Amino acid sequence: MAGLAGDKPWKGEIFLVVLASSVQNGLKSYKEKKMSTSKMDPKVLLSTLWIFVMFNYLYCDVYSLMDPVLLKQFITGDLGFVKITEGFLLGAALLMEIPIAMVLLSRILKYKANRWANIIAGSIKTVVMVSTMFVGSGPTLYYIFCGTIEIACTSYIVWYAWNWTEQEA
Repeated sequence: MAGLAGDKPWKGEIFLVVLASSVQNGLKSYKEKKMSTSKMDPKVLLSTLWIFVMFNYLYCDVYSLMDPVLLKQFITGDLGFVKITEGFLLGAALLMEIPIAMVLLSRILKYKANRWANIIAGSIKTVVMVSTMFVGSGPTLYYIFCGTIEIACTSYIVWYAWNWTEQEA
C-alpha cells in the first residue's frame, strides 16, 4: 500500500483498510447469525412471549394503583361490581400463576404436552382479558392499551402453538 508520502502508508489509508475489514467481518458474522436465528426454537419463543405478556399484566396492575378512583376502591375493598375478598385474591393469584408457570413449562414440556398447555393457557388468558374489558364502569385508556396488547399476545400464543408441528420441536 503506497501512501501520500511515498512508501509509508498514510494513516487514513490504514484506518480505511481496518474499517473495511471490520465491516466485512461484521457483515459475515451478521449473515451467519441471521441464518442461525432465522428459525427460533418454538419453546424459547413461547416462553419469551409469556414473559412479555406477564410484564404487561403486571405493569397494567401498577398503573391501576396510580389511578385515584381505583386506588380508593382497592383501599375500601369494594370495586363496585365485586368485593375484594380472600377468594377474589386467590382467583387473581391463580390467573397470574398461569403465565408465570408457562414461562417454565414452555421450556421443559415435551412437544405434545407443551403445545396443548400453550393452547389451553393462552385461550384462558385471552378469554379472561376480553371479558374484563366489559366489567365495571368501562375500561380506562391505559387498560384498553395494555389489554389490547395482552389479548394480541395470548391470541398469537394460541395460534402459534396450534400451528406448531412436531418437526419443529
